[in-house]
Amino acid sequence: MDIYVGNLSYSTADEDLKVLFEQHGTVASARVVMDRETGRSRGFGFVVMPERNEAQAAINAVNGMDFQGRPLRVNESQPRAAGGGGGGGGRGGDRGGGGDRGERRGGGDRSW
Repeated sequence: MDIYVGNLSYSTADEDLKVLFEQHGTVASARVVMDRETGRSRGFGFVVMPERNEAQAAINAVNGMDFQGRPLRVNESQPRAAGGGGGGGGRGGDRGGGGDRGERRGGGDRSW
């Protein structure tokens, strides 16, 4: 079972999560999600526990627990919504011009 763990301290490491959840059963993997630009924790992570009954016991035990000074939010992770993620969804159009930016001519104000 895939488990979402939220409200993590920014100092929490993968190994910290693994040790916490191993108290309740076998942990296949544990990872804290890091910001690509800053390299800092985003404050949440995921744990994979192959045995559903152990995973459910871990969720029940750890949800709301104070861990490294923060109350954790723990539940079964939900699949990503279709079409989510990727390249900037929702932005579109060519800003009223013809062709791509490399083909624009003239000086003027380029406030795009």
